[in-house]
Amino acid sequence: MRLKTVTARPAVAVLAAAALVLSALPAAAAATPPASTTPLLAAAPVVDVANVNAHLQQLQTFATGNGGNRATGTAGHTATTTYLQQKLQAAGYTVTVQTCTTCSGSAKNIIADWPGGDTANTYMFGAHSDSVSAGPGINDDGSGTATLLEAALQLAANNPTMTNHLRFGWWAGEEQGLIGSKFYVNSLTTAQKTAIKAYGTFDMIASTNGGYFVTGTDAVAVKLREYFTSIGVPTETSTECCSDDGSFRNAGIPSSINSTGASYTKTSAQVTKWGGTAGQAYDPCYHKACDSYPSNVNVTSLGRWANAELYALWNLTTGSAPADDFSVALSPGTGAVTPGSSATVTVSTATTSGSAQTVALTSSGAPTGVSVSFSPASVTSGGSSTMTIAATTAAAAGAYTITVTGTGAAAHSATYTLTVNGTGACTGAGQKLGNEGFESGTTPWTAATGIIGANTGDGAPRTGTRDALLNGYGSTHTDTLSQSVTIPAGCSAYTLSFHLKIVTSETTTSTQYDKLTVRIGSTALQVFSNLNASAYTLRSYDVAAFAGQTVTVGFTGVEDSSLKTSFVIDDTALTVS
Repeated sequence: MRLKTVTARPAVAVLAAAALVLSALPAAAAATPPASTTPLLAAAPVVDVANVNAHLQQLQTFATGNGGNRATGTAGHTATTTYLQQKLQAAGYTVTVQTCTTCSGSAKNIIADWPGGDTANTYMFGAHSDSVSAGPGINDDGSGTATLLEAALQLAANNPTMTNHLRFGWWAGEEQGLIGSKFYVNSLTTAQKTAIKAYGTFDMIASTNGGYFVTGTDAVAVKLREYFTSIGVPTETSTECCSDDGSFRNAGIPSSINSTGASYTKTSAQVTKWGGTAGQAYDPCYHKACDSYPSNVNVTSLGRWANAELYALWNLTTGSAPADDFSVALSPGTGAVTPGSSATVTVSTATTSGSAQTVALTSSGAPTGVSVSFSPASVTSGGSSTMTIAATTAAAAGAYTITVTGTGAAAHSATYTLTVNGTGACTGAGQKLGNEGFESGTTPWTAATGIIGANTGDGAPRTGTRDALLNGYGSTHTDTLSQSVTIPAGCSAYTLSFHLKIVTSETTTSTQYDKLTVRIGSTALQVFSNLNASAYTLRSYDVAAFAGQTVTVGFTGVEDSSLKTSFVIDDTALTVS
């Protein structure tokens, strides 16, 4: 995963699949019944995680024998792509070995098509086959590479009748900027791009302290969520970025990224969902030499994801899924209201197969004193609606889950976590950040020497004589800026704002090489990049969900190895009223 890190992807009965998953769990976890007994749509074959481990062992051997890594352009990567080619061809796939002339050492993409199915309805699954130079890349992304390989081999062994067409891709150059997948997508004609109805990438799916992140509304993401719901494993949308899904999405192909997380830290709420350790990275060995087999592999996650992948590709290409189908997503997925006020949420729908259809929107789970309305109340799939959540003065403080259901030819749901704030008096109104314009030194901000100051040139302040300048080195570099702030409860409005200027030497119009992540607490509010270059622009966010908490407001800028980008911040505020 090319994440710019903050320092800050014969049929057997369904019960057999569930048994395999539970057998991989620790004893205490295995004793807990699944939270859901939703049946799977069809009985896909089952992946034996031992077979996936055997592929990972082979990848480790390739790295060990070739300088400790499988980076693009090295012998370790060449051995990886040769292994994939041989396994897939032996299983009956039509394998295209595509030389990526823009990759280091003219490395190879491996594209594998299973014969049959309607090629005008192609579903594609991918992972990147390279590692960073620092280590063997067993989780990043040997885990995606190995699980997709085994899923492909299981489908071939069962040789089902294909309804739609199935294609796999293993990409070179992901760690150097999504180069291999971009090369492949650019080689497609407009008709060939249109034929790909959905693409799912699987990048880091065995993180030792990970979660279950399905990020997208495409048909692959819909099926993955169905599988995880069926085994009682909740999923979330990730704020980490990016992988080869970006190459497809930029070409207009519905795409998703699916993972167990990279360098971001696990929250206490996520520990409640999935176990693990709060405050530590999802993968402590991300982009390090310790990303090795078997020490950096969560076998439970590996087995679950392998079977989720096979379930998704089986049902999308061999099953009798509805001719017309859609998905539902909410943004944001959490929020807070104070009694007497309201909040809005965007409800987005997407057509995942067949033709667009009318989707009626309803909700359930709102507590007494809270109403939910939609404008409009029904949409054509591919459209969106505004959901308004209004709390009367009778609404009781607490956390609630609101389920939004879209009903058309089928029914699909998404959940929203609502916090109703207490009704205490707003005694802490005002601007809560200290030294908000950076004019009085550095306190109470925490930042490396040189970030806050009387910057000039690209870093010139918007007002006054001082500001905060992150990055602008033109080499691999990470800068952080943060401040702890206590946000009072009982008020009606909470807004974090700042002015941001982005100046870049990058020439790309499609790739995020340098990024700035804006966070409050453990929540990423937005990620900016070299693609967002602009003069000073006011950015503001509703942070009512953090009322009554002491949290850290943070900015993290990360540059890659060349071509500088400067992120300049001035005139910050956290205003409570």
